[in-house]
Amino acid sequence: MSQMWVERHRPRTVADIKGQKAVVDRLKAYAEKKTFPHLLLAGPPGTGKTTAALALTRDVFGENYRMNLLEMNASDERKLESIRTKVKGFARTAPVPGTSFKVIFLDEADALTSDAQGALRRIMEQYSETCRFILSCNYSSKIIEAIQSRCAVFRFRPLANEQVNDMIVSVAASESLDLDDDAAKAIVHVSLGDLRKAITALQVAASMSNKITRNLIYETTATAPPEELHGYLLACREDGFQPARRRLKSLLDKYGLAGTDMVNQLHRGLGDVTFLDESQKLSVTETMAETDFRMVEGGGESLQLDAMTASLCKLLKK
Repeated sequence: MSQMWVERHRPRTVADIKGQKAVVDRLKAYAEKKTFPHLLLAGPPGTGKTTAALALTRDVFGENYRMNLLEMNASDERKLESIRTKVKGFARTAPVPGTSFKVIFLDEADALTSDAQGALRRIMEQYSETCRFILSCNYSSKIIEAIQSRCAVFRFRPLANEQVNDMIVSVAASESLDLDDDAAKAIVHVSLGDLRKAITALQVAASMSNKITRNLIYETTATAPPEELHGYLLACREDGFQPARRRLKSLLDKYGLAGTDMVNQLHRGLGDVTFLDESQKLSVTETMAETDFRMVEGGGESLQLDAMTASLCKLLKK
């Protein structure tokens, strides 16, 4: 459902894009002039970078825009040879009659190797009159300065909670799903401003039942509800090591969490915990950071989580 819905309802023009007003206002000016410089679209996943690139190209060239567009996923074709052959071959050919330039869209351009980016820099300079490049990436710092200086940079922000909620409600209505208000809030909580992740969460839940509930969302997205995480911290403070350890194990088993997932979700929900003061939250954060580092470095997950629980019991004991 999600991919089909996304393709069916993908914004057809720049003006249709929601949630990125600062970006859209600048892109509208390019669409009206029917031309634009090389562009670099940077920001978190699921915030509309690919949609913006395709909508702008459609605005400039019309419904047959794909005749003048080469779309590549740079993470699949990230080597120097791909840039020298496929990209350069398309750039050196003449644009479609009636147009003054063509477009090469490189998605996930931050996956390109340094050599490939060096070759791309030269191609962007050599064919700038008849070819425009649109690069999208999650981390603009991984794009070499020589390319960044040749592009107009657009920064995409995570979508606001209200915007994600409105879109999820719209998708559920169009797919005839019974979506609870609490379930929509849970999807917003899980998605972290990533609309693609939010729609996928809705799709997974819809495959289980037409009635979408809060519990179903958390169970199908491998995410523990905030109150469960708060209960674990409360057990560390009130009950001691063994009860807190059992509480943690039941959380991992029920929601299918990996150790690093558990620590990350606990860290994210720490700000909403009301029964800890600021100094306690600082100490808890340091303990979680050390545990996460040890697990990433290869430490045994079970032992590290037990060590974290023991440390939290010492820190939070009344």
